[in-house]
Amino acid sequence: MKLTTFTDYSLRVLIYLAVQPGQRATIAQVAQAFDVSENHLVKVVHFLGKQGWLANVRGKGGGDAVAECFGESGGDCHIAPNCRLRGVLGEAVTAFYAVLDRYTVEDLVNNRNQLARMLFIDLHAQPKGAHRPGGPA
Repeated sequence: MKLTTFTDYSLRVLIYLAVQPGQRATIAQVAQAFDVSENHLVKVVHFLGKQGWLANVRGKGGGDAVAECFGESGGDCHIAPNCRLRGVLGEAVTAFYAVLDRYTVEDLVNNRNQLARMLFIDLHAQPKGAHRPGGPA
């Protein structure tokens, strides 16, 4: 099974933010870190915010259906009543999500320091007036 670009970018955004918990990031920063389109990320970040995964702040829709017949309308497939593909793909999607359900974003970023170096994030740099938990006030 292949992830959609939308899902791929969603995971990248979550990983980027999880590498530096409590810090804000711009779409431009994420796009630059992963060398991806800002226009695509705008849609992804908007969706993640609407779903409650991100707290979006204004400043300067989940995954796609696996096949047409999985959409809300059921699609316009002429063989749908006799097609076995929907059952096979349904089983594959269930297995796919079962594996993903075993992990959290934290599992994906337990190597935060290495990811930060790769994404050019300085974990020790703090915005003016910021306070990192456990650090000096």
